[in-house]
Amino acid sequence: MLRLRYREAATHFAAARRLVPDGAIAQRRDYLEREADALYSLGKQSSDNGALAGAIEGYRSLLNLYSRSAEPHAWAETMHNLGNTLQALGEREHGTERLDEAVAAYRLALEERTRARVPLHWAMTQNNLGIVLMSLGERQSGTAQLEEAVVVYRLALEEWTRAREPLDWAMTQNNLGNALWSLGQRQSGTAQLEEAVVAYRLALEEWTRAREPLDWALTQNNLGAALWVLGERETGTARLEEAVVAFRLALEERTRARVPRYWAMTQNNLGTVLTSLGERESGTARLEEAVLAFRLALEEWTQADVPRDWAKTQNNLGAALRALGARESGTARLEEAVLAFRLALEEWTQARAPLDWAKTQNNLGIALRALGERESGTARLEEAVAAYRAALEEQPRARVPLYWAQIQNNLGNALLALGARESGTARLKEAVVAFRLALEEWTRASTPLDWALTQNNLGSALTSLGERESGTVLLEEAVVVFQLALEILSPTDSAHYWDMVNRNLAQVKAGIKRRQP
Repeated sequence: MLRLRYREAATHFAAARRLVPDGAIAQRRDYLEREADALYSLGKQSSDNGALAGAIEGYRSLLNLYSRSAEPHAWAETMHNLGNTLQALGEREHGTERLDEAVAAYRLALEERTRARVPLHWAMTQNNLGIVLMSLGERQSGTAQLEEAVVVYRLALEEWTRAREPLDWAMTQNNLGNALWSLGQRQSGTAQLEEAVVAYRLALEEWTRAREPLDWALTQNNLGAALWVLGERETGTARLEEAVVAFRLALEERTRARVPRYWAMTQNNLGTVLTSLGERESGTARLEEAVLAFRLALEEWTQADVPRDWAKTQNNLGAALRALGARESGTARLEEAVLAFRLALEEWTQARAPLDWAKTQNNLGIALRALGERESGTARLEEAVAAYRAALEEQPRARVPLYWAQIQNNLGNALLALGARESGTARLKEAVVAFRLALEEWTRASTPLDWALTQNNLGSALTSLGERESGTVLLEEAVVVFQLALEILSPTDSAHYWDMVNRNLAQVKAGIKRRQP
């Protein structure tokens, strides 16, 4: 109903503007501004990208009716609104042209909206500049724009204080948390992720459910995302369980009827953390629930309306299906996973979204490897190796060390599977190298669970090599490696992995015993 009213309002203001005499500039500007505002609200609250494009055209026309020198405040406000609309549309597109234009618009607005002249408006534009810088930073391999976003948010908080503007302060704390979360995902430590959690919890002190239910839900969603990333790096599941609670709370206010696109976002996020929990458990209930959550999200996040979000959810659906397929004897789920990843790659191309393309290539490689291990031939395994090597082209160690380590580990697994089917040892030795490289970035201190699982994989490669050589040196090294992994894993918090490593350890010990006189 609200969308219909915005559309009716825009049509009404456009008609009224066309009736204004040529000399009545002020009245023409007023109707044009109202028309653009209505189109922006329509496009922002729906999937109507045409409305956002119309708003951009309206604000650009409005700028031509203002004199910057004579009316600097009105000119700057219009430039600020243009930035908002460019940012909203740019978020939905693959390229960064609109986002770059939004940055330029905000920077121009800040030339007139100075801190000395209008401190609160200055803070507002700084906050919005931070949002678009973060969006750009998430699409690039470096961290410069994410770091600038953090600086910009902290500047905004100097004027938007809790005492003066509690709701704007809360909004900026939430946005600061988003930037810190994005940075923390790319770095080995957890300091910035912990800072993000603090920022979100501060925001929730003012953005309460009673006062601002949708903003409260937004922050619960973001808090869940930060807790999920922290939980991914820990052996326990407490943070992951907290993340599930946060997402479920968010969904109590972010209903499909009220805000369908945001409902889809939180369904996608809930699916992601359920996948993480499901991968650590022996059962499949969480993974099945994750698949359901992703499929629900895809009902609103369609390829036509939001192609980037659709691709992200296809990728996440593929990950959940892959994890389910790994626990089943058939290959149907794995084939579905491969299909989901290939669908994601239709939108996440190397040219449009190189980082997302690389992540999906990595995930595709995992699914292909799982299929290849169940087939007698090596074609799927060779495809998996090719997918990992392609991913490494866009995820170099210098830019994204943790993702690089993940791909090295996965490459090692594919090489290990290939090596097991060949009489030589070249592939197995390549696998050992890949696992050791991964361990240079996935350290025990920074990412203990990933470190432990990679130690397990290294142990498997050493076992395979040792079985083809005389003596027990490599087999004994495998024992040490498996025991290192067990120092991190727990039969309660990570039972599935604990059992797997113990089986591998028992196997290699039996192999050593057979060779002893």
